[in-house]
Amino acid sequence: MGQPKRKKRSKHLTCVEICAGAGGQALGLVNSGFEGLAHVEYDRHACATLRLNRPDWNVVEGDVRDFSAKKFKGVDLLAGGVPCPPFSVAGKQLGADDERDLFPEALRLVAECKPKAVMLENVRGFLDAVFTDYRLSLKDQLKEMGYLTSWHLLNASDFGVPQLRPRVVIVAIRKDLADRFYPPIPLTDGVQARTVGETLVDLMAANGWERALEWAAKANEIAPTLVGGSKKHGGADLGPTRAKKAWASLGVNGKSLADTAPPKGYSEMPRLTLRMAARIQGFPDDWEFAGGKTAAYRQIGNAFPPPVAYAVAMRIRNAIATSQVTGQKIS
Repeated sequence: MGQPKRKKRSKHLTCVEICAGAGGQALGLVNSGFEGLAHVEYDRHACATLRLNRPDWNVVEGDVRDFSAKKFKGVDLLAGGVPCPPFSVAGKQLGADDERDLFPEALRLVAECKPKAVMLENVRGFLDAVFTDYRLSLKDQLKEMGYLTSWHLLNASDFGVPQLRPRVVIVAIRKDLADRFYPPIPLTDGVQARTVGETLVDLMAANGWERALEWAAKANEIAPTLVGGSKKHGGADLGPTRAKKAWASLGVNGKSLADTAPPKGYSEMPRLTLRMAARIQGFPDDWEFAGGKTAAYRQIGNAFPPPVAYAVAMRIRNAIATSQVTGQKIS
């Protein structure tokens, strides 16, 4: 599983990515035809992951508050998965009062590099009524800079990822291009997300576990949303009590992660490995994660699923590319 294979295109559009994490969004961007000019990330383990998998990428390690986008003026897309805690229930939904709120920094970077489009990902809580004024303020500020903004609630399972994972994607398109952007639509019934069992059965059977097929038949739903936690909260487990119960109903022990797949003769409820969690998140199997188990799982659990990023980025790319094909002036 994973997003579609990268297609050859005559011309790559360019992008600058902030809060890049472990590369989930970046994979979607690159595979949709964007060339990453810079991938900005604060966490050292995530930066190591990006460099491990793509040594040729320009990984900028450091606080986005210290990053300037002026030298990237005219880039096609500014993208990022700005921190979710300010808008999540677990993060107490402090919004603008949360020191982790990086939307102001994203707006600063938009003003600096003046991209043709902006793509920012966040949690479902961003759409809660308590943040109505915040959303309208964000929309107004982008409008003053020449962009029309919309937000879209997308479920990862609608784009082939085997978990629900609702996420909000905020898209701002330069006014002269805005009528060419259409939000992504769910995939057809023929390519629906696979169940947890269908997704992981080969990995569960990798060490000869005899009950893998039996387990897969019972794990016949999509996964609960993976929860990566933060540096202050959450470890190498599958989330709070409620999430663990949901995993248990699928025959998965969510109290911790396993180092390897179940061996022959294993009789207990199996646990996920990091590779299994990554596949559920939509990462390709050859994508490696740097750091220890907890650091690696946080990268996986907090990622923007590559297939969802791909779906949105393709729509943005088509909006920009269509304007170029029709001869519309792109400044």
